[in-house]
Amino acid sequence: MAIYEIASDRFRKINETSFSDAGLRERQDLQRLLRDQIEIVCRDTDTLVISEEFSQWQDSNRRIDLLGIDKEANLVVIELKRTEDGGHMELQSIRYAAMISSMTFERAVDVYSAFLKRIGSTEDARTSLLHFLEWDEADEDQFAQDVRIVLVSAEFSKELTTSVIWLNERGLDIRCIRIKPYSDDGRILADIQQIIPLPEAEDYRVRLKEKQQRERAARKFNPDFTKYDVTVGGQKYVRLPKRTAIYTIVRYLVGAGHPIENIAAAVPWRQSSLFRVAEGELTSDEFIARQKTDAANGGRSFDERRFYCDEGELFCADGKTYSFTNQWGNRCIEAIDQLIEAFPDESITYQASE
Repeated sequence: MAIYEIASDRFRKINETSFSDAGLRERQDLQRLLRDQIEIVCRDTDTLVISEEFSQWQDSNRRIDLLGIDKEANLVVIELKRTEDGGHMELQSIRYAAMISSMTFERAVDVYSAFLKRIGSTEDARTSLLHFLEWDEADEDQFAQDVRIVLVSAEFSKELTTSVIWLNERGLDIRCIRIKPYSDDGRILADIQQIIPLPEAEDYRVRLKEKQQRERAARKFNPDFTKYDVTVGGQKYVRLPKRTAIYTIVRYLVGAGHPIENIAAAVPWRQSSLFRVAEGELTSDEFIARQKTDAANGGRSFDERRFYCDEGELFCADGKTYSFTNQWGNRCIEAIDQLIEAFPDESITYQASE
């Protein structure tokens, strides 16, 4: 499909070009421009960019071009390619989506804070993120329930589009945005079109999205209040909420002499946000003050309501003081199972209370 200028006596064709011929680079130009105008490729969903060149995961040097979040608190992986066929970007983006799928709100705040600092913004990451999501306070149960993917390229191969259509039919949300450059008397123009899903299919997608929102709302207003009986060290604790159950297990493991690092490593998808630490053996007030001072000096944000840090709840080991997170969504029981598997000699057991 060509682009024409309508002149007084004829249609004048605008010449198609390529990004390379136009001297436009993938990261330094396209990525930089879209970072500040992400609505160009995310027109139907309000999206906030929270990171650029995101690579903060273990044992990987892969980077997400742009990482965003939408109004439904879903993460958005945005991948750019300057090539003429999109390469294998759908496979790459699926790997990225899987790797960030367990991101928590607290982790997103840290990531966004680093991004804001990098671009010279003085905004507070937590306040900005809560404002964007229209939340009064963080809700881990509703955060990152899904990951959307946006692929941006000058063109897409038939193999890629066939794969994306098939994946979308099986529940993924992948969009292909074509940005085709044109040259006109020294000006570079861009024709930007969403080619998958076709705009004509948007009504169906809107209805499907509304159905998903109703289902999520039902989950929100029907939370899991199951209580659990936990046995550690031969002692049984009954009718504990999930977050208290996992705290009881962790407290026992620390008391049994297991290093904090080993406990955190047993839950790899929460390893970096499981504990907060401060040097010295501190009281509750001292620990909270130290964390807030660190946050004010550019460290990770800290809200004492999100951790077990009252008197008697902190852990002291190796000359340091630790607080344990109390923020758990629907993966809390999975984390308990991982702890039990990691420390089989401790004979930890649990069951739903009668």
